[in-house]
This record gives sequence, C-alpha cells and structure tokens, in this order.
Amino acid sequence: MTAGDRLQPRLVLLCGLPGSGKTMLARELADAYGAVRLNPDEWKRALDADPFDEHFRVGLEGQFWGLTQRLLTLGTSVILEWGFWARSERDEMREAARSLGAAVELRFLDAPYDELVRRVVARHALGGIAITEGHMDRYRGIFEPPTNDELALYDPPLPESS
Repeated sequence: MTAGDRLQPRLVLLCGLPGSGKTMLARELADAYGAVRLNPDEWKRALDADPFDEHFRVGLEGQFWGLTQRLLTLGTSVILEWGFWARSERDEMREAARSLGAAVELRFLDAPYDELVRRVVARHALGGIAITEGHMDRYRGIFEPPTNDELALYDPPLPESS
C-alpha cells in the first residue's frame, strides 16, 4: 500500500485488557512495520508518575495523539498500545487517521479472564504496575470488545505481520 511514491503510513490500535499481550505484539509490529511504538505505561514509569492517575493518563494520551498525527502526516507508522476499551475512541482514532491518509489496523487481543489476572499478578511480582483482581474486575465491566462488524471497518494486517 502506497500513498504517492512512498509507503502509506499505518496506525495500529492495540485493543485489549491488561495482560492480553499488547506490548509483546507492539514490539513485534514496530520492527515489522518500521513504526514508532507509544506505550503509556512505559512513559509513566520513566516519568515516575502514578500509574492510576487519571488526569495524567488523559494528558499523556493527548500528547501521544498529537505526536501520532504528526508522525502519520510525515509518513511514519505508529503503534498505540493503550487498550482502546471504548468503541467511540476507536472510531474517533480510525476516522482521524484515515483523514490523514493512513491505513488503520485494529488488533484485538483477548484471553480468558483468569489468564489475564494471572498475567498481571505475575507482572506485578516482577516489578510491574500493581494491578489487582479488583482492578481487573472493574476494567472488565468497562471494556467494550470490538464486534466482527467493527473489526471489518479496519484495514487488514500487512502480510509480513500476520
């Protein structure tokens, strides 16, 4: 896929609850696509911010979105891995990125709830964010998994990344 004489930039939205494998996939796709990967949890840790500070999260994601739009305009692909729990947010990102001439992928990562809880507990034991089963239960109630109809609105993955 090209835009003019250069490769069309691509926005990849990684959708899933904590522990679903977003970061692992994002790292693989960043290499495969030659993309910039933006992970709010890594930035919060680097900036010594409270990982549960909602005001900080909103501000950080806003900064990431501004940077993402600039990178897409410059022809650079971007991978955003902050979960995209709401359909409205996914729709907004897809439409905005397409208006910039970018292809847009949605990668939905799913795993059984018990496995997600096991993963976040194990990650915390290794120094990761202290997400508890109570957090996960609340997150599960908020999360809007994409439907097949929604998934059909996105561009398919590039062949080398499937």
